[in-house]
Amino acid sequence: MKRGSLVLGCVILLISGGVYHYGKVQPSALYDYAKTRKKDHRKNGGDVELILEKGERVALAENDSTVTYSKTGEKVKIGASRTISQEKTGGGKMAYNTLIVPYGRRSKIKLSDGTVVWLNSGSKLIYPTVFKEEKREVYLEGEGIFEVAHTKKKPFEVLADNHRIRVLGTVFNVSSYAEDSAVKTVLKSGSVEVVYKGDGMWKGKETVRISPGTMTVYDKGSGKMTSEKVNVEDFFAWKDGVLILESSRMEDIVKKLSRYYNIDILITDKKLAKQTFSGYLDLKESVENVIGTINKTTDFEYFRSEENNKWIIN
Repeated sequence: MKRGSLVLGCVILLISGGVYHYGKVQPSALYDYAKTRKKDHRKNGGDVELILEKGERVALAENDSTVTYSKTGEKVKIGASRTISQEKTGGGKMAYNTLIVPYGRRSKIKLSDGTVVWLNSGSKLIYPTVFKEEKREVYLEGEGIFEVAHTKKKPFEVLADNHRIRVLGTVFNVSSYAEDSAVKTVLKSGSVEVVYKGDGMWKGKETVRISPGTMTVYDKGSGKMTSEKVNVEDFFAWKDGVLILESSRMEDIVKKLSRYYNIDILITDKKLAKQTFSGYLDLKESVENVIGTINKTTDFEYFRSEENNKWIIN
């Protein structure tokens, strides 16, 4: 199916439910909280970091980067051997935790409701320690795969700038990096409703429901939403250390590799940057071997600059 215009819109992989900073719907407390936490987003490598409600920072080693919450949110298990306790917040106040995944790392988290989220490099997830209200909300920057636990009459919502994705129980991927020109949402199973800020005369909210096997793309520059049928496995394989490419532009491939390996990669040839590639990359190999695999399909030179530890492709 060719990519087509959906309706005036916005967002790629995520969000559904009410609108928060536009229209007449009340703003989300989580969204407001998330917008004050920009300084927490670290992208330049290091440990995965869990920030608790009272500001305590917990570093997660590379072999210990899985986080699991108890149903009450008071116990947080790190990896297989470490458990952290945090007190309940009094007065009915919502307590938020933040998981920050720098470039070069990945992480997996099981929330208090049983929902599992895989976070890709350079991502941040903000979420309540326990979901208390009539809905479940989390805020994402970067990329995440969501396997949502079904809870009848209590939808799960992923928030990002001008987007909201609502589900009851489903599997989907959201890519919402601040530096990317688009937000992408790919639905693997179930049903997702995307609410986004439209680009029409009144700049109001628009809603679109997508079916499995569909990707929506919100262009940040134009404010347009498009959709197309895709091979969903291409967008979920990264959690297993695999990058599957189907007519992907070199500049986009390099951006993903830079995040995954936490290393700068520069393409000096603009024509090469726009060239497309298809294939399978094993990200468990070194970045040099991965670039070498791409090099087998086209003619370019590449080397590592000893001066600034950057890979140059020309």
